[in-house]
Amino acid sequence: QVQLAESGGGLVQAGGSLRLSCAFSGRTFSNYAITWFRQAPGKEREFVATVNWRGDSTSYADSVKDRFTISRGNAKNTANLQMSSLKPEDTAVYYCAVALVGSGLGPAFPQRYNYWGQGTQVTVSS
Repeated sequence: QVQLAESGGGLVQAGGSLRLSCAFSGRTFSNYAITWFRQAPGKEREFVATVNWRGDSTSYADSVKDRFTISRGNAKNTANLQMSSLKPEDTAVYYCAVALVGSGLGPAFPQRYNYWGQGTQVTVSS
């Protein structure tokens, strides 16, 4: 059974940084791309960033480009999201997700993903 577990969330002032981690278990981690989403209260879940299985190809939402960096460590079965220059609008629950089977949907579509973590809260104060 695949399990994902996020950690690293918290309260930070605007302009600060946080590093989120996603721990993966249950399958061969290096076979799958890992994607981060976030969901703010009253809003739909939105794509943040994705990294391919090898870690050499990444993609970001425009809202976080040049501020967030996604990475992965296949030896440790973890993926990370380094967040810098945080803004109050970055406040959300952050989730990591993996798609074990193909769906034809692009990486920004939540429906693509079969497994999700429980989420970690990030709150950015102004």
